[in-house]
Amino acid sequence: MSAASRLRPLQSGVHPDNLSPEYRSTPSRAPQQLPVTLAASDAECSVVDVAAALIAPLDADLTRQSTAAPLGERIIVSGRVLDEDGRPVRRSLVEIWQCNAAGRYAHRGDQHDAPLDPHFVGRGKVLTGDDGEYRFVTIKPGAYPWRNHHNAWRPAHIHFSLFGNAYAQRLIAQMYFPGDPLLALDPIYNSVPERARTRLVSQFDLGLTVPETALGYRFDIVLRGRNATPMGL
Repeated sequence: MSAASRLRPLQSGVHPDNLSPEYRSTPSRAPQQLPVTLAASDAECSVVDVAAALIAPLDADLTRQSTAAPLGERIIVSGRVLDEDGRPVRRSLVEIWQCNAAGRYAHRGDQHDAPLDPHFVGRGKVLTGDDGEYRFVTIKPGAYPWRNHHNAWRPAHIHFSLFGNAYAQRLIAQMYFPGDPLLALDPIYNSVPERARTRLVSQFDLGLTVPETALGYRFDIVLRGRNATPMGL
């Protein structure tokens, strides 16, 4: 059996449709024809081997990447990266990016009328351990307006990008926070099939919380299969 034949198809009813009219940028980007299924090549199924040297000592702590601490509520985000059979994905490259506590990204394309934080870049990366665990220290991001519709605001969220154990197992997703009232109004979150939406919401975890320092949130990520974390967001 070739490596290509070992990749299972994406599970239906988990990921958002390419065309989600309430998410107004999708009509201009969604394919107009049915997708063509291509067999994965051996190269795409090759094992990802990320050198540990690519990870700097402070890449996993977004609160210590400058000469002073950023403003905002310090949080810890941790979880496990799992494959479709529930096994830990070791040495998976997990990357995050996010806006600051005021709801603004450190990017020239973001001209939102909110202050930039000179001590917060909003990017981090880490390799998972033997148990598939990752851990970031960061700042809870703020909500921000995005002009999708009248009075539209994105819920607080953190973007995730990660590889599994093969190049064809890359996931891009968003992690949300429990109890956010903006979730019910967000077209991106609601583009995900209802039964899978809660997989994008982290859980408060007192065990991860560091006394007098930071609240902890757990966010486990499943790459494929019926329990997959919704991707393509």
